[in-house]
Amino acid sequence: MKRVLFIALLALFTVQAMAQRVPSEKKMSIAAGFLQGGGGLVGADFEFMLGTHFSAQAGMGLTSFGGGINYHFKPYINSSMISLMYWHQGLGDTYTQAVVGPVYTFRAPKVFQFQIGLGARVGEGPALPEANKDVPMMLLYSIGVYFPL
Repeated sequence: MKRVLFIALLALFTVQAMAQRVPSEKKMSIAAGFLQGGGGLVGADFEFMLGTHFSAQAGMGLTSFGGGINYHFKPYINSSMISLMYWHQGLGDTYTQAVVGPVYTFRAPKVFQFQIGLGARVGEGPALPEANKDVPMMLLYSIGVYFPL
């Protein structure tokens, strides 16, 4: 897990240093990857612009779902953003937890995206390990690709 996080951060800084922002006239995007769609092992999110800088997103993953309200730093869909996210991890007997928290999403001008933030547990399920019940805050992160539509 530490190796994945290290590689993601290295890619983030490399792409940021080399990238030149390219405005997009597109108003929607689909993102897919590891821990997307509410924090499922794999998932996808659909995002659409609500105005100049604000957008909303909703997604589903392997036994997860989630959503969020986003503020883009630039007035286009392929810009980095901050979000208030809700992640619902697990369904039925596999329901682990529900988490809410702020997330920073880095987006390269094309394809690559990475999220990192901090979440507070707002719900517990039957699949939550006993050892994790005393930990109310957790790191939220995902890595994947996005495609403006």
